[in-house]
Amino acid sequence: MSDTDNEKPKLGMRAPLGLKRTVETGQVKQSFSHGRSNTVIVETKRRRVLRPGDTPPAAPEPTPVPEAAPAPVEAKAPAPKPAPKPVSNLSAQERQALLLREAEEQRLNQQEETRRREDAERAAAAEEEKRRAEENRRAEEEAAKAPAPKKEAEEAKVAPKPEAEQVAEPAKAAEPAKPAEPAKKAAPEPAPAPAPAPAPAPVIELGRDPSMPAPRRFSPVARPEIPKPQPKPEPAPAPAPASQQSTPKESRAMPSGIPTPRNAPAGRSQPRDRKGDERRGGKLTVNRALGDEGARSRSLAALKRAREKEKRSYSGPREPQVKQVRDVQVPDTITVQELANRMAEKGADLVKTLFKMGMPVTVNQTIDQDTAELLVTEFGHNIVRVSDSDIDLVLDTTDDAPEAMKPRAPVVTIMGHVDHGKTSLLDALRGTDVVRGEAGGITQHIGAYQVTMKDKSQVTFLDTPGHEAFTQMRARGADVTDIVVLVVAADDGLMPQTIEAIAHTKAAGVPMIVAINKIDKHEANAQKIRERLLSEEVVVEAMGGDVQDVEVSALKKTGLDTLIEKIQLQAELLELQANPDRAAEGTVIEAKLDKGRGPVATILINRGTLKVGDVFVVGAESGKVRALIDDKGRQVKQAGPSMPVEVLGMSGVPSAGDPLQVVENESRAREVAEYRQSVLLEKRTTTAPASLETMFSALKDKQAIEYPLVVKADTQGTVEAIVASINKISTDLIRARVLNSGVGGITESDVTLAGASGAPIIGFNVRANAKAREIAERHQVALKYYDVIYDLIDEIRAGMAGELGPEAFETVVGRAEIKEVFSAGKHGKAAGILVTEGVIRKSLKARITREDVIIYQGEIASLRRFKDDVAEVRTGLECGVTFTQNFTDIKSGDFLETVEVEMRERTL
Repeated sequence: MSDTDNEKPKLGMRAPLGLKRTVETGQVKQSFSHGRSNTVIVETKRRRVLRPGDTPPAAPEPTPVPEAAPAPVEAKAPAPKPAPKPVSNLSAQERQALLLREAEEQRLNQQEETRRREDAERAAAAEEEKRRAEENRRAEEEAAKAPAPKKEAEEAKVAPKPEAEQVAEPAKAAEPAKPAEPAKKAAPEPAPAPAPAPAPAPVIELGRDPSMPAPRRFSPVARPEIPKPQPKPEPAPAPAPASQQSTPKESRAMPSGIPTPRNAPAGRSQPRDRKGDERRGGKLTVNRALGDEGARSRSLAALKRAREKEKRSYSGPREPQVKQVRDVQVPDTITVQELANRMAEKGADLVKTLFKMGMPVTVNQTIDQDTAELLVTEFGHNIVRVSDSDIDLVLDTTDDAPEAMKPRAPVVTIMGHVDHGKTSLLDALRGTDVVRGEAGGITQHIGAYQVTMKDKSQVTFLDTPGHEAFTQMRARGADVTDIVVLVVAADDGLMPQTIEAIAHTKAAGVPMIVAINKIDKHEANAQKIRERLLSEEVVVEAMGGDVQDVEVSALKKTGLDTLIEKIQLQAELLELQANPDRAAEGTVIEAKLDKGRGPVATILINRGTLKVGDVFVVGAESGKVRALIDDKGRQVKQAGPSMPVEVLGMSGVPSAGDPLQVVENESRAREVAEYRQSVLLEKRTTTAPASLETMFSALKDKQAIEYPLVVKADTQGTVEAIVASINKISTDLIRARVLNSGVGGITESDVTLAGASGAPIIGFNVRANAKAREIAERHQVALKYYDVIYDLIDEIRAGMAGELGPEAFETVVGRAEIKEVFSAGKHGKAAGILVTEGVIRKSLKARITREDVIIYQGEIASLRRFKDDVAEVRTGLECGVTFTQNFTDIKSGDFLETVEVEMRERTL
């Protein structure tokens, strides 16, 4: 079927229902100051205006017609039909707002009209009262001059009062009454009236309740309207016929106090308002499309400003405010805008002042502290110079009061060479067996223990490792200790780490006790040890010195009581005391990352008492004490001076040797930790100033081969020792580079980092998790596990040497002098030589030198003697040779060397 068939009307079809279009669409062109323009499509909706007297659409109520009172015959006429309601496109909310606004306007007008009427009645009553008083006064004066007859007086009494007086009397009677509540009205007493005249309506005077606050003078404020020309009053029109009464243009009488609506229809004589005519043509603007016929209601902010202005008018003119002088904190560098904010001044004023000083700057430019001081002084403020380092905590070096000091346990550090029996001696004192659990039989961590003696006194022992890699651990142990016990094996003598321990002890300035261990062995010689100590300026008491010595055997447990007595005697001489009633201060002995507990640090309390819940700063980390664990694994509530404890609750793993300080709150702790972290980052990223030496060293580093490594260990001290040992292995040809070092197990990020650079991962007493192992297999990353430090160092050294490859060593086998040059073939040349030293072999590499300058390096192509090919020619014989690469630049007088090359494995 065609389209025309579909358009034909069919039987039974009716036209679709619809409404007339009530939305006018137009375009508004907007022009901007920068030259661009924009076209906006605006839709205008016709507004429905509700006239006073119209029934609101929300609740239409028909007017009931009384049936009992029929209308008279003369007034019979068809009732006027209600005017058709104008079509409105307003929404329910807009109609409700419109009705509420008009109702509020009506209420305000009614209140104003009532107030005016009451004021007029009150003024009329006052005038009447004044007139009556004046008349009474004149009447009394006349009566005094000429008294009236008795009959006239009685008639005057009986005569009715005038109407005005009767109205005024109730008002007078109501005046002395007290004002009642607004909900109640005063009932005045009716005036006695002998005449049968009707009683006048009572006049009620309304007053304000003094207990209530005075009403605001400003609110509510009616919406301003545009004044329109009022039509001239016309006489009342004649009654219109019934046909005309049903038209919508019928004039309606408005009740008193209700203002005429803006859009109410006027009479025929009213001039047409061209401005408000919506049907007129012309340009459609945004105000016309969206506004309320050009009128704008007053906003809430405008009302608030008007009330504030009214209040200020009551209080009088404002006094000029006094300039407030501020204490401005100025750091080393500050921007102009930040300085203006701290001074509460305008940034433009500061820029203007700087321009006058000859400094053309902007508000975002940084100025130094001296320039900022000039600005602060210029604007009349006080400067307070601060620095970034002021954030950091300052170590409290002041001595405590003598009455607050209490005795504390001595801290004893056991030092010496590896495998001299330090841990075994400490096990004998503690009654434990720590040695059995150590890998390789050597101590690789610093340990802290507190031992209770037979007399209930306590001694804190620090066990330091004796391997050469743990120099920093031994130095830390000597710094925090009170007494050093130097353990020397009687069968071994003084070793390098023993001498190093003596140096640390002297640097720390602490007393030393020499314990000569393994005295039970047959080859033990204690006297030899005492004599050997003289070379290190350590003189024991047996040889006239002041250093105590004792012969012990950790295996047989002999001499232990004597060692304890000497330690207690030395502690009594030192008179060790500390103040436990203050904020705790301590030192990190060792730190590690535990899988279940997080960062854990072994802290030795120097003074004060550390309690659970204290907020502290340790190095570049902060935290709150969650738990305190002693050396026996028991949880304690607090730790006093000289007590080693494990602290849980830190934000990260601190470095060994960092100081611990308790602060007042967590925000202060975080602030100090962030500042210290920024200082460490600046140290790592800051480059040294360029010089010739640094440039040449940088070139040499570039020439060296890099051997990347990732190091993970169980404690922070072990990480330091491993990294320091690896750096010592580096040479000019190959240099070890530690990409990352940390505490804890091997994670996915470590494997990813190592895979990107092709580095092996070194794990010391730690292992990789399952996910890390899977990634390592995928990326072919080598995971190497160690539990003894010297095995680790040996393998890294071998790996670095293997990275360099074998080393070539040359040995000169024979030398010969070229006597004559002959032609060999069309283009080649042969040299006739005389062997002067060694042997000339055909399979060896050859070098030709001319005036000690090498002009050829290669191999001998042929070696002949009397036209016979030979393998070698010895000293004193002559022969002829040709060279590879068709070398022909041969002259008489040159020298030939044959070299044998030997490849050897490299060692670092």
